[in-house]
Amino acid sequence: MGIAGIVLSLLLLIYLAYRDVSVLVLAPLCALLAVLLDGNLPLLASYTQIFMASVGQFVKDFFPLFLLGAMFGKLMEDSGAAAKIADAVVSVLGLDRSVLAIVLSCSILTYGGVSLFVVVFAVFPLARSLFRRADLPRRLIPAAIALGAFTYTMTSLPGTVQIQNQIPMPFFRTTAFAAPGLGMIGGLVMFVLGMLWLNVRVAQARERGEGFGPLLPSDKPASEDEESQDEALVTGSSVGDSQLPSLVTALLPIFAAIALNFVFARHVIPHWDTSYLADEQFGATELGRVLGAWATILSMLSAVLLTIVLHFRSAEKLKRSLAGGAASSLLPMFNTASEYGYGNTIKALAGFTLLKEIVTGIAPGNPLISEAIAVNSLAAMTGSASGGLSIALQTLGETYYQRGLAAGIDPELLHRVASMSCGGLDSLPHNGAVITLLLICGVTHRQGYLDVGVVSVICPLFGTLTVLALGTAFGSF
Repeated sequence: MGIAGIVLSLLLLIYLAYRDVSVLVLAPLCALLAVLLDGNLPLLASYTQIFMASVGQFVKDFFPLFLLGAMFGKLMEDSGAAAKIADAVVSVLGLDRSVLAIVLSCSILTYGGVSLFVVVFAVFPLARSLFRRADLPRRLIPAAIALGAFTYTMTSLPGTVQIQNQIPMPFFRTTAFAAPGLGMIGGLVMFVLGMLWLNVRVAQARERGEGFGPLLPSDKPASEDEESQDEALVTGSSVGDSQLPSLVTALLPIFAAIALNFVFARHVIPHWDTSYLADEQFGATELGRVLGAWATILSMLSAVLLTIVLHFRSAEKLKRSLAGGAASSLLPMFNTASEYGYGNTIKALAGFTLLKEIVTGIAPGNPLISEAIAVNSLAAMTGSASGGLSIALQTLGETYYQRGLAAGIDPELLHRVASMSCGGLDSLPHNGAVITLLLICGVTHRQGYLDVGVVSVICPLFGTLTVLALGTAFGSF
């Protein structure tokens, strides 16, 4: 009955999330349903002492990363830096490579730390204009954005500050640069396969004579100024250029975030005297568990300050941007924290013990395979990469860490496989980011999900399999 309750609660979570019910409401209700059917734990205590305690723990551990990432993204958007980067990519590649231009624009922004949701809002107006002038189908816009923002820059490339690359750090005592060589190879596999698919789809559309399609009401500029700025972004003309920063100053904060993350993690923080971390006052922990988070906080804070110095002269504008960024961090953070609380509640049930034995019993000689299956499965169930990854590592992270050490597997390889695995089956149709992306682009699931699914589910799975094979054969590098 306990296993049936867990399965039922997960199916209900998937179905209602697909129906656009808030995870903030769903997660506690579905968790308590599983507790009720399990019958071994008191209902109210499970809510206050397990679910809510886990939500608080997640907020304590990851709120700074969500907050700084969202503020940085908002500052990049409001300063015009994000638009300038996209403009530069389009100017270099031109209309003939519109799909590649959008993919690379999203990649640069997300790798530099801009939130996935911010990237969708920032890049879609450019993508719409570019695809309309190149007469490419609107239905391919979501897939182009998804390939650049939801795949290799989210989970694979070393140093990315997206939360999906940050969550494994305390569990495996690693940094954001774990297994850099394997991460780059896996990312290249995703990028190449994704671009091959999108290029084939573009060729098929042109053979059929399929163009951009009719304009939607949201496509029509509200003023002539917006139309001229829209044209300028695509044609590379000087109209509106004075409103955008230079390319150098637009890119500098992104490069600073990536470089400083590496410097802090490898050359600065490890030389600090952190013996005080062993005290109960500081959680009786060790440097390895907080190194990645500390390096990311310092690098993102530096990027935020640099963006302010380079691009903001108005205190009022800066205040609005910081407030908007801070506010935009709350919903993604609490959604993920609620999923984390759900996972910890499920973990406490008797039925989960059997499920854990089944999952960890898969390929007992290679914890990497078991880890990849567990993370992908939970990401699929929750419809969230970060949520599924958090649940998997909270419940099984220490198990995989110890098994990996016993099998001679570098924790950096465990980190990279876990991070990449969460970015595969998470992007099923009920995924919140996928639903948001399609809505913003004015495309239905029937029109656009096939292409989104190929580039954000199938291609990442191939990338993960490649890293699994290479890591098993050659170890971490």
